[in-house]
Amino acid sequence: MRTRRTTRRVTVGNLFLGGDSPIRVQGMTNVHTRSLEACLEQVHALIERGCELVRLAVPRAEDTAALRRIVEQVDVPIVADVHFQYRRALEAIEAGAAKIRLNPGNVRERRQVEQVIAACKANGCAIRVGVNEGSLPGRLSAAERRDTPELVRRMMETLQGYVEIFEANRFENLVLSVKSHDVRCCLAAYRAASRRFDYPLHLGLTHAGDPLTGSVRSAAALGVLLAEGIGDTLRISLAGDPLTEIEVGWELLTSLGLRPRRHPQLIACPTCGRMEIDLLAMVRQVKTVLQQIAEPITVAVMGCVVNGPGEAEGADVALCGGRDKVVIYRAGQKVAVVPAEQAAEALLEQIHIFCRRSERDVPS
Repeated sequence: MRTRRTTRRVTVGNLFLGGDSPIRVQGMTNVHTRSLEACLEQVHALIERGCELVRLAVPRAEDTAALRRIVEQVDVPIVADVHFQYRRALEAIEAGAAKIRLNPGNVRERRQVEQVIAACKANGCAIRVGVNEGSLPGRLSAAERRDTPELVRRMMETLQGYVEIFEANRFENLVLSVKSHDVRCCLAAYRAASRRFDYPLHLGLTHAGDPLTGSVRSAAALGVLLAEGIGDTLRISLAGDPLTEIEVGWELLTSLGLRPRRHPQLIACPTCGRMEIDLLAMVRQVKTVLQQIAEPITVAVMGCVVNGPGEAEGADVALCGGRDKVVIYRAGQKVAVVPAEQAAEALLEQIHIFCRRSERDVPS
């Protein structure tokens, strides 16, 4: 894995982005911000799951009015997603947003963009300037959309023009993004942006898809970029439950060793004809059990005696299935054999013992 590229550090509320700061996990609510109670409930759920910046859509004045109430009740930076109506940006800044997501291309006049910049300077608010493949100025033909080098050139040209507006106004608390729904275009665009600009980059793949396809496509694009040292913050964009976005984001970063793991890591062997237990049901039971655990331990659920014992011995706590029974391991040592129906309960007991012990390598 390459060394992370050097970017300038910007301030977003009580967090830093860029420089040597951790790569931050972002999320976005999918309910109307003006539906205050529902939105606030979702914001708290996202924060509990590990979201470090929460973005909210504010297309109406009722949304920016609710935004103020939300900002007052959370302790992570709130990002206001603004399109077309620059007054929503001004209202969101006044309401306490820590960052504005802005596409200058869909604001009518430069003076309006400059009003937003002035308000952000006065209030210590950051701005993310986003250029998406689907929001480039002018209409693109089908051939132009398939021409990745030309598409990336247009994206860089557009982004350069936007950045010049901010630099002309001496505004540097800036984060950039260059998103596409296409993995190859996304890779090329972010590589180009990382060569041209030293502002922090927000990584994302637009319209990634449902949780399965979206997670795979996001990992294919963002994982490569992160491994190349590109990226300072990310959002995994998925259709459906926004909590899943946070889980996938953290899994991507921890899998690459870019953030320490916050919760248990569950390892399960692939299903095959050697199994003599219902492995999938066992995994579901263990996953439910692990919701009670906050320690970043490794737990393995293995279905047969071929790879099972070796994997189990390498985990902090593990179970290895056999015919109607499972063997429980703790710190690499076999500590119990129990009927299959008692596996989850026995595993949880050993997890608690493991987490309590100060010397984790020697079972009692």
